[in-house]
Amino acid sequence: MNFLDLAPLAVVLPIFGAGAAFLVRRRIKLQRLITIGILCVTLVLEAGMLAAVWGGESYAVHIGGWQSPWGISLMVDGFSAFMLLISTVVSLAVLFYATSQGLADGDEPGPVSVFHPAYLILLAGVSNAFLAADLFNLYVGFEILLTASYVLLTLGATAERIRAGTTYVVVSVVSSVIFLMGIAMTYAATGTVNMADLAVKLPQLDTGPQLILHVLLLIAFGIKAAVFPLSLWLPDSYPTAPAPVTAVFAGLLTKVGVYAIVRTETLLFPGGAVNAGLLVVAALTMVIGILGAIAQTDFKRMLSFTLTSHIGYLIFGVAVGGELAIAATIYYVGHHIIVQTSLFMVAGLIERRAGSANVTRLGSLAKLSPALSLLFFIPAINLGGIPPFSGFLGKFGLLHAAAQDADALTWVVIGAGLLTSLLTLLAIIRVWARMFWRRAADAEIPNPDLVDEAAKVADQTAAGGAQAPHLGLKLARELESAALPWGMRYATGSLVVAGIALTVFAGPIFEFCQRVAAQLIAHEPYINAILNY
Repeated sequence: MNFLDLAPLAVVLPIFGAGAAFLVRRRIKLQRLITIGILCVTLVLEAGMLAAVWGGESYAVHIGGWQSPWGISLMVDGFSAFMLLISTVVSLAVLFYATSQGLADGDEPGPVSVFHPAYLILLAGVSNAFLAADLFNLYVGFEILLTASYVLLTLGATAERIRAGTTYVVVSVVSSVIFLMGIAMTYAATGTVNMADLAVKLPQLDTGPQLILHVLLLIAFGIKAAVFPLSLWLPDSYPTAPAPVTAVFAGLLTKVGVYAIVRTETLLFPGGAVNAGLLVVAALTMVIGILGAIAQTDFKRMLSFTLTSHIGYLIFGVAVGGELAIAATIYYVGHHIIVQTSLFMVAGLIERRAGSANVTRLGSLAKLSPALSLLFFIPAINLGGIPPFSGFLGKFGLLHAAAQDADALTWVVIGAGLLTSLLTLLAIIRVWARMFWRRAADAEIPNPDLVDEAAKVADQTAAGGAQAPHLGLKLARELESAALPWGMRYATGSLVVAGIALTVFAGPIFEFCQRVAAQLIAHEPYINAILNY
């Protein structure tokens, strides 16, 4: 079986699944089975696609038999296949997390019946964006995922979510209008929106029109990727959504914008005309984002700021350019998707276990929830860049690539990257010390339930004495199991393990990323596959 010929199914399957899930909206169990089944089949398909292009191949699928540049084409290469697989792995883990949460809480027919169709439509849009070989189809992918995200963000229709959703909608519409203007102007200047055709025709334009088109597309993608100063909407929008929605948004939506930036910068505008500006944007995104994170007391808002901050590393890699920098950027994208998603899932567990994710109200979680402590600790130190985890490896690759031929501005951005890494670690340590390590009674606004539970565990430990010191731990595990459904814990744990796998298999994965980077920089494999040269 040639999995590459089946690439359109990565988009079609979730769309048909969404329709089927909506038809059985009054039967929640069947909805779950349809959604999980569709994602499992899609995961197998995308794993086969990635295996088929692992050696550096590029493959184009021409929809309806119409050849490029006239018809719609989908491109499967190492970059798109890698992003597809990572996004589906994360989406499946979040779906299991949401399913377990729904089973534990009891399902409310209204929001739950809409969740599964909207979730599948979101993933269809993400997949379409990763596979798109022309700017307009990329725009369609963005609009599909954004339309679904409007629904998911406002599930429950609370005042806070509606307010945040309104901001999100306004910002998204503005970015879409800018993108559409860029597409229209590109077509007017070149007569095509096919990216392979554009790679041939854009260099024939004068420098002025090229720069205008370049900046327009960068602004549109920059808003979607949440780079500074176009990122101020994100910390107010994401934390208000339900935990599973926040987790999948954090993992995927900004990375679609990053994907578009990497693809267009390497294929359409390879000359580096705006690299100095991108370096400045990368430094500001990193530093201002992490300073915002340190100032937060709500864990979910803190994670939202670290999310935007670490997008700066990805923009830094694009600005530096070269095979090593692009390879490190691709590796870091995979790391960031997995780690940020797992941490937002942990935030949902903390909120469920302790009734709040605000650090001023929490303490003693290391004693009261040992499994939750481990689920937080591993991705947290990974995000902080502690060796030998993937966060350290990705950052080291980026900074090493930048330092090889650095000018003064690049050294400044390298310093900003090191500072951001240290401040990220500081933010993580503060959360650990306040939420997990200190006594619940020492919190600024103590949670009476946590204080009582900590006292019970301490009493049980003291009662066991030297003969049975494990009795306190046993009670803590019982309290944790009662508060946290096993499915939510195992779904989060699966992503934590995936983050560890990025470290364990860093060698072959980074070699693959280098092949992908060489593909992206060479241009010819992409152009030849699409235009049949």
